[in-house]
Amino acid sequence: MTKSISRIYIRLPNWIGDVCMSLPSLQAVLETGCEVVICAKPWAKDLLSGIKAHDFIALSGKWLEDRRLIKAHQQQKPTLGKSVGLLLPDSLTSALTFRLAGLPCAGYRDDGRSLLLKWPVSKPTNTLHAVESWYYLTKTALMYWGFSPSEKVSPYLSLALTQQHQQEADQIIASLNHQPFILIAPTATGKHKGREKVWPHFDELTRRLQQENYLVVMAPPPNEKEMALKNAPTATLLPPIGLGAFVALLKKATIVICNDSGVSHLASLGAPHQLTLIGVTEPTRTGPWSPTAKIVGKMDAWPSIDEVLTQIKQLI
Repeated sequence: MTKSISRIYIRLPNWIGDVCMSLPSLQAVLETGCEVVICAKPWAKDLLSGIKAHDFIALSGKWLEDRRLIKAHQQQKPTLGKSVGLLLPDSLTSALTFRLAGLPCAGYRDDGRSLLLKWPVSKPTNTLHAVESWYYLTKTALMYWGFSPSEKVSPYLSLALTQQHQQEADQIIASLNHQPFILIAPTATGKHKGREKVWPHFDELTRRLQQENYLVVMAPPPNEKEMALKNAPTATLLPPIGLGAFVALLKKATIVICNDSGVSHLASLGAPHQLTLIGVTEPTRTGPWSPTAKIVGKMDAWPSIDEVLTQIKQLI
């Protein structure tokens, strides 16, 4: 079927960390040489703007509206060959949206949506990391379509950044007089099974690092600024920046210290050192996908200040 497929619409997950973990799948789709149309939440456009995809459809989250957007894209930009869809989310609405837009799709047979899929894929019986699970789905779909993707997923995540991303990060570093800095992310949105996902000692950690003459900075999004100031009031607050520039900034940090949250996965895109603090989550499936990432703590047991400081000093 390879010769007849000229365009692949790939539906990415909805959360920042999940989009990061789906990057190997996106790369495998790009390597087919087909036109690739990324379908994702609007915020993902800046993060992925360095990727040479052919188009980006910003989804509204409302399936009727998103069906209209995808259908309109097909009509306004016709292609000579066949178009297919790859659905990384398991939701019924994502399958319904693509089906009603006239796209034959591959995806996991989940949530009663098998009838909506042209190529339903059964989930592996063994437990996989999310990166591996999405890559397995992608590899299986590409093989159905006649392509030959790499058998194994890379142990590293990578993301192409734009010159503007780099320039924005460089401007912030210049405002710090080019001092080495430790970047903390003392926030995490939502709860895990009703429990806070934020390590409770960021304030004390910041003060103790400052006593040792480390510059400690944070760059929370506007909606998390108040929480960040509450959790680490003495840290240097940087101006809000886009996700792509934030990744560029993480790459310049001496170390990134964060909760099990989106920042942990963004740091996996190239931060030289990262320390992810856990106490209420299980990282086996959704921990940072990086051989250099260090996880401290475990389910039901946040790490102590001294444990974290010891790990920081070992890493830097």
